[in-house]
Amino acid sequence: MMGRLAVVLFNLGGPDGPADVRPFLQNLFSDPAIIGLPGFLRLPLARLISTRREKPAQANYALMGGGSPLLPQTYKQAGALQDALTGAADDVRVFVAMRYWRPLTEDTALEVAAYQPDDVVLLPLYPQYSTTTTASSLKAWAEAYDGSGQVHTVCCYPEAEGWVAAQVTAIRARLTEAGGRPVRVLFSAHGVPESVIKRRGDPYQAQVEAGATVLAEAAGLTDWSICYQSRVGPMKWLGPSTPEAIEQAARDGVGVIIVPIAFVSEHIETLVELDIEYAHLARELGVAPYLRCPTPSTDPAFISALSRAVRNALTGPSPAPYGPGCRSDFAACPCRESGAAA
Repeated sequence: MMGRLAVVLFNLGGPDGPADVRPFLQNLFSDPAIIGLPGFLRLPLARLISTRREKPAQANYALMGGGSPLLPQTYKQAGALQDALTGAADDVRVFVAMRYWRPLTEDTALEVAAYQPDDVVLLPLYPQYSTTTTASSLKAWAEAYDGSGQVHTVCCYPEAEGWVAAQVTAIRARLTEAGGRPVRVLFSAHGVPESVIKRRGDPYQAQVEAGATVLAEAAGLTDWSICYQSRVGPMKWLGPSTPEAIEQAARDGVGVIIVPIAFVSEHIETLVELDIEYAHLARELGVAPYLRCPTPSTDPAFISALSRAVRNALTGPSPAPYGPGCRSDFAACPCRESGAAA
């Protein structure tokens, strides 16, 4: 391939410091993909929620130094991916676009346009496709980008070989650390309301379940289950929740190994929710050991999976699935009309 290649990594973003927490939360809850109300209701509600949650959220971010580590980690992933894409084009540049905080999508879109690429590959850092994450990021990009280049999209990679390999390596390391003590592996994914799955035809839950099955088989697990974290509000969410799964492990007399199956970088849901809040719950319940697998971050196998996804996207249909975990039989799947599902 010749010319210039721009690769855009998408993620949610996170506040850089305490003063950023409220505007970050307001951006988050203003997104119609998160709160599906008309704007005249959604925007005031977003202001109210962000105001009420500001202090508790600031306290949690203070446990990580005051802000989110997500952005610097994403830049490390971008650098590693850019190295891995050497030779994919005459010139390759990897950009970062965050949905709810800096660098915001519209700012990155201007950077990419100034680069004047011949091809653009959109690569969400969400292994599983959801209307609340991937679809929202891609919609924001489509509205913001007005530059050159043919645009290619990777929709998801819930069972990509390198993604699986990185997770299995982490699981086996924690099993060794458990030292033969009975443990249950809990694949913990970020929760979403059940209505997202049922009303929108969202493939997220099915991809989490399929990916967990592949990981369990690859790691040779006999005791494992799926659970969902970060549940808030009165709506019915996917379950069981991760705290409920930990409570069940206590009743069954086994320890747990937590695998954050929907996250590729460390951030508040892993460093605070899993490592502090749920670890405290496990200690209170006598669940031991309580171990947590790290996110793939810049694991070479994971970066290799992203590199292959980019290269495949350049030569295949768009949106391009990556790995057998991508199916088009969901109403919200972007591959449904293109016939691109594998």
